[in-house]
Amino acid sequence: MTNAAIYLHPDGYRTDRAQLMGRHSAGESFLRGFLRHAQVDRFHFWKGGALDQGAYDALLEGSLPLRQEGRWIAPRNRQGLSDPGCVFIPSPTIGQESWWRRRYGPAHYSLCGLTHTTATHRAIAALEELLTCPTESWDGLICTSAAVRASVETQLALIADDLRGRLGATRLPSPQLATIPLGINGDDFAFDAAARAAWRTRLDIPADAVVALYVGRLNARTKMNPALMAMALEQAAQQSGKPIYWIVSGWAGTPEAWDSFHAATQAFCPSVAYRPIDGREPETRFSIWSAADLFISFSDNIQETFGLTPAEAMAAGLPCVVTDWDGYRDTVRHGVDGFRIPTYAPRPGLGEDLAFNHDNGWVSYDNYVGAAAQMTAMELPAAVHALTALIDSPDLRRRMGQAGRQRITDELDWSQVIPRYQAFWGELAERRAAAAPEAPDQARRRVNPRRSDPFVLFAGYPTRALQGADRLILGPLGDWVAARDVLSRNLALTGRWALASEEECEAVFTVVAQMAGATVAEILAQAPPPRRPYVERTLLWLMKFDILRLAASEQLPGQDGEAPLA
Repeated sequence: MTNAAIYLHPDGYRTDRAQLMGRHSAGESFLRGFLRHAQVDRFHFWKGGALDQGAYDALLEGSLPLRQEGRWIAPRNRQGLSDPGCVFIPSPTIGQESWWRRRYGPAHYSLCGLTHTTATHRAIAALEELLTCPTESWDGLICTSAAVRASVETQLALIADDLRGRLGATRLPSPQLATIPLGINGDDFAFDAAARAAWRTRLDIPADAVVALYVGRLNARTKMNPALMAMALEQAAQQSGKPIYWIVSGWAGTPEAWDSFHAATQAFCPSVAYRPIDGREPETRFSIWSAADLFISFSDNIQETFGLTPAEAMAAGLPCVVTDWDGYRDTVRHGVDGFRIPTYAPRPGLGEDLAFNHDNGWVSYDNYVGAAAQMTAMELPAAVHALTALIDSPDLRRRMGQAGRQRITDELDWSQVIPRYQAFWGELAERRAAAAPEAPDQARRRVNPRRSDPFVLFAGYPTRALQGADRLILGPLGDWVAARDVLSRNLALTGRWALASEEECEAVFTVVAQMAGATVAEILAQAPPPRRPYVERTLLWLMKFDILRLAASEQLPGQDGEAPLA
């Protein structure tokens, strides 16, 4: 099957952090799933950033041993991406990368991105770049749910309409969209009787008690409002007449936020035995599921796009009671794996002021999505009915839990999802192979006009540019040792990374000394063609520090050949 280089940066795949986000858990899970299930001859890893090799090795060591050879591709080696011909970047930010690809030709490799949240300005800008950057039909974006794909299509249509109407755009890129869910490594969440007993002892929960579980980030504005879960569990406890325990396994930004969240939540469910626990530790993340009898998660926030936790609960054999919301709708089958509770939102057109206030910076992102979430209602009686049915029927819990486990095995385990990724990459490869050669006028446009060469953009700043016919002579320093001393001083080293090597500088010095002066063209002729641009601009650096001088006949206005201004 088709392979892809995996863009590897710790920010996308590590979960050992205080500010744990869903994309981190999803990235860690994907990497382990890919290493375990990808049908490839060897793995290709494209280094994100310029980190020490140990930082990259640690990502793989925390996942799985490589089944095949692993090939590391340096950050600047985009030519190396032609094999395997596709790069997977776990975010929607592939537009800018398409500009960087153009230097090597747009059909050099395919780009494949992935949606997480699509509500932030940054995410929307990334979607806009799919249309305003030189993406191609052999590039793609994986949407993790049908709901998020619909929102992406809506956003792209709005941007395209603006570009056509305001700028008269007639040709817009058309990267491919694919709906592929996030997967999980189902075995990680398998029921463990020993873990169940240990957790119930630790949390002082009777062995025969009915336990609901929520897992996730604890933020009422950017994740979900816990009052909905609390109210539903409180009413279900009253109706069933049974003691209900609720484990809330999550994490908050600060200790104060942790205390505030739990105090506010408990106020809505005073008769429910509430058990908060920090859910960031790996042992907790994978074992806490065994302590519960059912899973509850009432998402109400546009920040959400897929939602891994219902799938993790299903892998653990827990029936789910979730809102009928975005990716939850694709995961939980109503009446089969659990229950989806209807949700209601304002009709389109009633939120333009929310977007406008956030766009102007008058309200923060948290307050923007939090306000939209407060306008999302849930059918509370349906939630209470679903919870009561599960509380009262161990058999219903067992049947729905078994159905959920089977669904993970059949459809949502990475063993099933990774082949879908590879099949999509194969479709992109077929499109790339069938691409017509670039038209000459397009082939010339290899540089992003918004990131112009500073010596093009600011050509009017200097008196003039250094020319090939300009003749250079040595400055007052008579030997290279003295010149090197000047060039090694702190004030000369700024920007040194962009200049010729020390050996090349010495070669220039030697040529000019031996020829008693040489033209720029003559100096450049001594350097290999790929190095000539570096040598040419280094001549200005050598002139800047008086290692070289412009010969007298080429002196500029205002120098010895012309009277100074009064």
